[in-house]
Amino acid sequence: MGFKLEARSKKLEADPHSRYLGLDVGNRRIGVAVSDELGLTAQPVLTLERRRNQREDLRSLARLCRRFGVAGIVVGNPVHLSGDISPQAAKTQAFAAELGALTGLPIHLWDERLTTREAHQILYEAGHARQEHRRVVDQVAATLILQSFMERQGIGNIDPEQK
Repeated sequence: MGFKLEARSKKLEADPHSRYLGLDVGNRRIGVAVSDELGLTAQPVLTLERRRNQREDLRSLARLCRRFGVAGIVVGNPVHLSGDISPQAAKTQAFAAELGALTGLPIHLWDERLTTREAHQILYEAGHARQEHRRVVDQVAATLILQSFMERQGIGNIDPEQK
């Protein structure tokens, strides 16, 4: 039994639970979400209205990374349904690369196909009027992107051997 506890404490030291920032980057707005400390859930944070100067957007996101103490950033990658790179995906990837260079944090590009559509559906089913969606749809999409990333990576999952 002592071995399992020792192994578990070594694993926790080597791999502490880290928070991630999730982004849904658009031309006008950036939806922002963050994971909880245990990596179990993603929560919406805010919608950042894009400024004319992209550097200001990058600095705002870098401040959020410091505020939440994130270890990595998950950026929705808007590829075509076929999987081909779209013009928007190319712009998003360039933005993500600049954000990674500014923050020094790892960037994880994550397939975001249909997340905005799914976000609209969630808001509609929750009883929000279509006119109200614009304020929060990007946050919901960022939350879906981040949650999908965490689930696929197994972040926050506890190994049954360690219980």
